[in-house]
Amino acid sequence: MCLSTMRTINYHPETPSLQMIDQRQLPAKLDVLQLNTIDEVIHAIRDMAVRGAPAIGITAAFALALAARLSDADDLDGWKQDLGDAAQRLSEARPTAVNLRWAIDRMLGLATSFQDIALDSARDKMDQLAQRMADEDVEINRRMAAHGARLLEARATVIHHCNTGALAAVDYGTALGVIRYAHESGKSIHVLVDETRPRLQGARLTAWELEQYGISYDVICDSASGFFLQRGEVDAVFVGADRIAANGDVANKIGTYMLALAARDSGVPFYCVAPRSTFDPDVAQGADISIEQRQASEVLALRLGERPIAPEGASARNPAFDITPYRLVEAFVTEYGLIHPPFITNIPATFKEGQP
Repeated sequence: MCLSTMRTINYHPETPSLQMIDQRQLPAKLDVLQLNTIDEVIHAIRDMAVRGAPAIGITAAFALALAARLSDADDLDGWKQDLGDAAQRLSEARPTAVNLRWAIDRMLGLATSFQDIALDSARDKMDQLAQRMADEDVEINRRMAAHGARLLEARATVIHHCNTGALAAVDYGTALGVIRYAHESGKSIHVLVDETRPRLQGARLTAWELEQYGISYDVICDSASGFFLQRGEVDAVFVGADRIAANGDVANKIGTYMLALAARDSGVPFYCVAPRSTFDPDVAQGADISIEQRQASEVLALRLGERPIAPEGASARNPAFDITPYRLVEAFVTEYGLIHPPFITNIPATFKEGQP
């Protein structure tokens, strides 16, 4: 079993259950979780067994399909109430990633539209929409990858932060999907992989994915990115996003802002790869985005060999994301192509002209 022959998330309505790669176990082993209840799905999201904005969104869609199957309501109104309760609990699992809310709203929109329909038919339609959303995610990622790969020369070195590959989506990925597509197109790509503290998604997950695809890479300390950028050893920076404000400010994994600053000072283009579902027109600017504060233990539990890295009793602060101002972004890579500044006008114009 390898990543190139499987999807990160699958839904089985006949069981009913979700199956997903347990990202907490990588790179030591490839383990697949089976989730049978909404509580189990919520725990998987909060504990980052599944992570990445597109993957979280599709997980939520499948979770509501699961809730539709698990509800023991015997009438449509009670069934809708059960779905609403499940949606509210899911929406609180990870507050920053807008794809979670997007997927919930799309699934609930279908559920609330039902009138005079048998519950079995309603459940089938929920299953079908969730699966269609998963299939759309794969197609969208491939379209973004093709657009983004054109930004890379035949030989290029790229810095990549966090994990944005197939593990962060249903398949293929966003920013790492661009790198994968360029590699599969015959380009010689080398990746400098930020380790991405404190949960090390770069060193654990991105490096593992690059091994799967046979793409050349080196893992580097997060604080080493500026060194390689300043020396002229980097051609581009590619990152994903968890939420993008109307003005183009980007909420992404902590450390993205510092990377963008170093890239701008070194004259290296900084690209953000994200689908339409990650853009939030209801949020005017990055300062309005809620930033998830995670447990101090994620920072303090790291060990150097057998020794703790911090003194006993140390405190820590652990924001999961930071905000990269729009002025540091060279362009957004979306399923509709590239979006260049000024973002405040070009983002809505691109999506208005694109397919619904």
